[in-house]
Amino acid sequence: MDDKTFNALRVTEDDSGNFYRTITTRNIADLPEGDVLVRVNYAALNYKDALSATGNKGVTKQYPHTPGVDGAGIVEESKHPDFYQGDKVIVTGYDLGMNTDGAFAEYIRVPARWVVPLPNSLNLKESMIIGTGGITVGIGLHKMEMMGQKPDHGPIVVSGATGGVGSMAVAILSRAGYEVIAATGKEEATSYLKSIGATEVVDREFINDDSSRPLMKPKWAGAIDTVGGNTLATLLKGCKPKGNVASCGLVGTPNLSTTVFPFILNGINLLGLDSASLPMEQRKGLWNKLASEWRVSDLEKLATICSLEELDPYIDKILKGETRGRVIVEMN
Repeated sequence: MDDKTFNALRVTEDDSGNFYRTITTRNIADLPEGDVLVRVNYAALNYKDALSATGNKGVTKQYPHTPGVDGAGIVEESKHPDFYQGDKVIVTGYDLGMNTDGAFAEYIRVPARWVVPLPNSLNLKESMIIGTGGITVGIGLHKMEMMGQKPDHGPIVVSGATGGVGSMAVAILSRAGYEVIAATGKEEATSYLKSIGATEVVDREFINDDSSRPLMKPKWAGAIDTVGGNTLATLLKGCKPKGNVASCGLVGTPNLSTTVFPFILNGINLLGLDSASLPMEQRKGLWNKLASEWRVSDLEKLATICSLEELDPYIDKILKGETRGRVIVEMN
């Protein structure tokens, strides 16, 4: 089968350091070594993919390269006893799409230890609408509840609420019984955010305190932050005592300037979320919860569907914060 050809989005670097994205034809033999060959049915666009696709060497060290950290499809070949031809599977995180050719292609080949069987109650498209965004939120909610967070403690703020992770956070938190305050800079997104579970929609300035105060009057019981910078600092100092703030993004800035007072006076917990290296047993457990008790009832509301050939402009849009929800690539 190694001589079989397929289409892939390929990012190349020229001698002047410029990067170009094109749809190219590749052979199965070009793929990296691995136990499981998967015919990709759906992939999802993440912020990390856009960084890779624009030449960010902190994400992808060598080019040419195919991004795509999320893929779902059907096993075509397997050298591992846990998987058989025809199995429906999900691959997210680890090194897929970073330095291993990713899912913006009709085929991927990966180690078996990266592969998750598709939960029975999900189809392949739904698994990609959830994808890394949903897994990240799932880690956050799990950690918050491990630290005592409960719905009756008060509302949870979600920053960057119209983005992929933000939209999933609004929907999953609502499904888990939480009151959700969705913060956004897009006034026109109010009806969308309420339709996926937001109790209240506020302007992003609501969580952008530019005073020098080390603490604010508490207004929320916890938060999931995708922005970073002063937004994260504000979420910390405006959180109710013993609350939890989960940090998983840097679309604003990776920098954080704050004081220790939210931690030592209010007992706030700052929780870091890393979905790429999540151990497999925890990963499977989260997928099962996202397919059952945390399952979002109408996942399609969160998705924009495009073909591989239509993906390119969405890469630029996600870097500019112009996408809404999850962008899903449907392969031919």
